[in-house]
Amino acid sequence: MCALKLSVLLAAVSVSIFLLQASGSAEGRCFCQVTGNLDDCACDVETINAFNNDLLYPKLQTLLESDYFRLYKVNLNKPCPFWTDHSHCGVRDCAVKPCSPNEVPEGIRLSSHHKYSAEANEQLDECEKAEHLGAVDVSLSEETREAVLDWSKHDDEAERFCVVDDEESPDAQYVDLLLNPERYTGYKGPEAWQIWNSIYEENCFKPYTVPRPLNPATFYSSTGNEARTFYSWLEGQCVEKRAFYRLVSGLHASISVHLSARYLLGDNWFERKWGPNASEFQQRFDSELTKGEGPKRLRNLYFLYLIELRALAKALPFFQQASFQLYTGQLEQDQKHKEQLLDILQLARSFPLHFDETALFAGDREEAAKLKEDIRLSFLNISKIMDCVGCFKCRLWGKLQTQGLGTALKVLFSERQIEALPKSRTGWPTFQLSRQEIVALLNAFGRVSTSIKELQNFRSLLSEQQ
Repeated sequence: MCALKLSVLLAAVSVSIFLLQASGSAEGRCFCQVTGNLDDCACDVETINAFNNDLLYPKLQTLLESDYFRLYKVNLNKPCPFWTDHSHCGVRDCAVKPCSPNEVPEGIRLSSHHKYSAEANEQLDECEKAEHLGAVDVSLSEETREAVLDWSKHDDEAERFCVVDDEESPDAQYVDLLLNPERYTGYKGPEAWQIWNSIYEENCFKPYTVPRPLNPATFYSSTGNEARTFYSWLEGQCVEKRAFYRLVSGLHASISVHLSARYLLGDNWFERKWGPNASEFQQRFDSELTKGEGPKRLRNLYFLYLIELRALAKALPFFQQASFQLYTGQLEQDQKHKEQLLDILQLARSFPLHFDETALFAGDREEAAKLKEDIRLSFLNISKIMDCVGCFKCRLWGKLQTQGLGTALKVLFSERQIEALPKSRTGWPTFQLSRQEIVALLNAFGRVSTSIKELQNFRSLLSEQQ
């Protein structure tokens, strides 16, 4: 532990020296060099950079290439529940190629209740039912025992921050995330603006009505004054509502970094070239081009990183259970990947400056419970908005990252249930994560981790240009 903290400290010092050197060479115009402590937490940017880029990022990327984590089940054909949308992206880069059945390991298909024989479904349901009922007092009547199971299901749903019906939908398909990478697709304009407008205006808490129309393009590119409106929402808000807004803003910033880092730079008959677009990055984050808002967005990205990192650390006891497996049917590989996962989670837990989630919902119990439910319902609504995204590839990654963040919040708000997990299989667990939630949680954090890494690349690129 001491050696790890020393390596983090040394790496932080080297990153700080680099930042100071780059800042001098760019004469203070290297706007992406966010430094110092973050609001509402004791951590600083330099420590996060060193910890992520030098220690965690390489291990995480290796794990995410495994069969268990690269295959994500998603329904991309759900209609938008809020407005009629006929503007599906016609650009070829918006398309998503699903997996054929033989490309998905049998263990994943079975463990995810994928389509197979009705007899197998019935047997699996009966086994699960028997196991669940076995954990209930046998002296109870059959009717009461069934009610207890219904209550357990209801309690699990009450803890969810995202819509999860994709898992059981007949229209859901497995997608190989490595073959459908997140990158700039050309999806933009009023349809894309409407998505972020709905997310911010309808779900972020604010003390007054924001003047309409509000164009989300101003949030990331305009030089007008509308962009300032978003941050004026935070004035006078409690720490929980500030945190919720900053998570949404951090997710938006992270996605924008991904699109800028994997931009279509060239397209001709023999080659399509993808790479970092410094100009696009500047349009979204440059302090002058965004009236000083760009660095705030990047700080919110770091805040998002801290929240999801804390959730991984808190989830460690769940993954340490002997009964838990990253099951694909390849036993040796499955065990190897579980060991890699536990190594990453142990590393996450060793981070020296974790976000202190005890500051959230620490007030009056009744008021805190209402505030938590308000935030849960707002985030649930955001997960539904992702079905309105016209670009299928953007929809895929939007749904995954939203579900991942929602799972992180579920973990943070379930500390007591996680601590109460049974040490054996004799008791019915009080905390559960589905395979879908696990894949989303790790991949969503992988995206944020990649964003932090890409910032380092953009610093170098912009420094060279200047």
